[in-house]
Amino acid sequence: MKGLTKEELMARALEEGFVKVGVCRPDAVPEAAGRLRAFLDAGRHGQMGWMADREAWRGSAAALWPEARSVVMLAEAYTPEVDPMAGLEERDRGVVSVYAQGKDYHDLVKRRLKRLGRWLVDVAGCEIKVFVDTAPVMEKPLAQAAGLGWQGKHTNLLGRDLGNWVFLGAIFTTLELEPDLAEVSHCGTCTACLDICPTRAFPAPYQLDARRCISYLTIEHRGPVDVELRGLMGNRIYGCDDCLAVCPWNKFAVAARDVGYQPRVGLPELADLAALDDAGFRARFAGSPIKRIGRDRFVRNVMYAVGNSGMAELIPVAKARLGDADPVVAEAARWALGRLLQAQDHGVG
Repeated sequence: MKGLTKEELMARALEEGFVKVGVCRPDAVPEAAGRLRAFLDAGRHGQMGWMADREAWRGSAAALWPEARSVVMLAEAYTPEVDPMAGLEERDRGVVSVYAQGKDYHDLVKRRLKRLGRWLVDVAGCEIKVFVDTAPVMEKPLAQAAGLGWQGKHTNLLGRDLGNWVFLGAIFTTLELEPDLAEVSHCGTCTACLDICPTRAFPAPYQLDARRCISYLTIEHRGPVDVELRGLMGNRIYGCDDCLAVCPWNKFAVAARDVGYQPRVGLPELADLAALDDAGFRARFAGSPIKRIGRDRFVRNVMYAVGNSGMAELIPVAKARLGDADPVVAEAARWALGRLLQAQDHGVG
């Protein structure tokens, strides 16, 4: 293999648009497998069966590709320009997580990773594999091992010079690179992210029960959401940013560099979204990560938001979905209508 300094790699990564880069060994997080097993044993993954299906690979980066000698972890910023929680007061509109406001990050990050990877192969003559989120790679523990930041009490990665609005990408390589020092937690006594969670999805600091997380419920969960949790979802129709938004380390957050992360979805009106058929849904969210959950699950979420609005003006919107072809959407509409009628009887809205 040709000579390559880590400084050259880092400089090139920054040129490509990443905001931070670090290196660790594939076996740098030996405790990851045990933590994953405990998470799965407790059933906290909910319906995300894919987490258990490839548990051996997910629990050990070294097992995923035994030939790899180094893991290059990269962070890309998608920091919002406005407060993502401001829309929670707009009860007739739906709130979409910041990461899904622009183009699909999988495409944007992977394109950048591939460019960096091709350069790495050309310069160093090594082999590589690139991963963005969809592969069985525990990016956050590896990113902490590579010194990018640490997993906060909300379990997301954050850094003193990054904040927590970052996407992560990984390049596994046969190249031997000097590893960076792992980062340690700097959360201190702060519990802002735990306290803000509407559904109390954190059983303890640094632990998440996905079954109560609004991001999981609106994106991964199939079928009806437990009635106990629906009323806590507010008007969040795709994801939830509360725990990220309140982190005090965001005062050091890096601005997003890619124009692809500029918001395209905004705060859409619930009435418009509830009327979407499959073709309309696909057209409206083409190129967006929202598209992957499908029309039915999305409109189910919209119905929960309609029910939580307390607005009598949205009663016709709920009624219009009572006969929806999808039984889950129809049940959500009945729930929403019942909530709105109850609110009307009590003079709310």
